[in-house]
Amino acid sequence: MDRYSGIIAASFAYIIWGVLPIYWKALQTVPALEILCHRMTWSLFVTLGIILFARRTAEFRHALANRRNLGIFGASALLLAVNWLIYIWAVNAGYILEASLGYFINPLISVVFGVFFFKERLRSGQIAALVLVVAGVLYLTVYYGRFPWIALSLSVTFAIYGLLHKISSLPSMDALGIEVLLFFLPAAAYLFIVESAGGGAFLGGTTPTAILLVGAGVVTTFPLLLFGFATQKIPLSTLGLLQYMAPTINFFIGILLYHEEFPRERMIGFCIIWTALALYLAEGAIRRVRARRAVLGGLQS
Repeated sequence: MDRYSGIIAASFAYIIWGVLPIYWKALQTVPALEILCHRMTWSLFVTLGIILFARRTAEFRHALANRRNLGIFGASALLLAVNWLIYIWAVNAGYILEASLGYFINPLISVVFGVFFFKERLRSGQIAALVLVVAGVLYLTVYYGRFPWIALSLSVTFAIYGLLHKISSLPSMDALGIEVLLFFLPAAAYLFIVESAGGGAFLGGTTPTAILLVGAGVVTTFPLLLFGFATQKIPLSTLGLLQYMAPTINFFIGILLYHEEFPRERMIGFCIIWTALALYLAEGAIRRVRARRAVLGGLQS
């Protein structure tokens, strides 16, 4: 039962992340930086409310008193802010497809980080997948005519964000609480300046816009909570397969709903990177099957 609840929670988290471009598009008239600051500000209230409801205030205060935690999650908060800003800007500037590509590439960037920071050895299938990703990026740069900086920026910042969380044993709720607390003051200060100058979308815009800006805190925190619950209930291998739901939904939203251009040159570049991803997943699945058979063989002997 726990496994099924974990799969359901993870699926809902990735579906929410998948349809978020529609939410940000509804705020298209608001500058990306202002949306980001509202997202940061309202996320604090939602997150602290959940910490209070879960009666984790003592644990959170203890985590907050640790200087190492502040250093790690100060850096991760900065990376998260950069990632969110690029993503919101990309969606509202008409680059949903390239943003989705970033989250297809992200797991392979994490593999590279595993080699450099945790001395993990690259297997032949992983090397082939990484070579294909490089080939795909070069193809998009040369033949499509534009370096995919949005995709690479999103994938690298999120991979480093994941790396920082990996080196810390802090529970995800406490980590998120520290992150949103650290970027609350600069975000709130920016919004105060904008609103005082009469150019803010919260007080100077429509009621639906104000509601959506407040709701940015909910659509940020809720899927993260579902994701945190799922990580405790299902294996990382299952979670790794489910994570491709979000960029896949992003991709089809960009194509079918917002009609972003997808010429043959761009399609070939995407297909090269999708092939790399399929190779990476197949290699991991084969390795797990072989490991399981080896264990079963050892038990039978």
